[in-house]
Amino acid sequence: MTAPRQYQWQDEVLAGPGGAMTDEVGVITGELTLRTTGGPDGKVRFEVQYTDADEWYTLTGSPVAHGDPRGLHAAALRAIRAGGGAEAPAAPA
Repeated sequence: MTAPRQYQWQDEVLAGPGGAMTDEVGVITGELTLRTTGGPDGKVRFEVQYTDADEWYTLTGSPVAHGDPRGLHAAALRAIRAGGGAEAPAAPA
């Protein structure tokens, strides 16, 4: 029996003014890496880190209950580039 499939996307992104909001440490800025994971439970999770750091932080608003993980990853990248304390994008209703 095979395990349920999990999907993951990861990209580097330069945060815009005001950075990205995390649950653990508040706003982080600068050169970041966004990792988006779509799991077998249907939830889409977003984590960010300072590029090349060891620690990952939960992007505020994560996980999202459902949605297209690839499309949500692109939306999260856009939000982080815009800055303003970017949070996880909401899945379409």
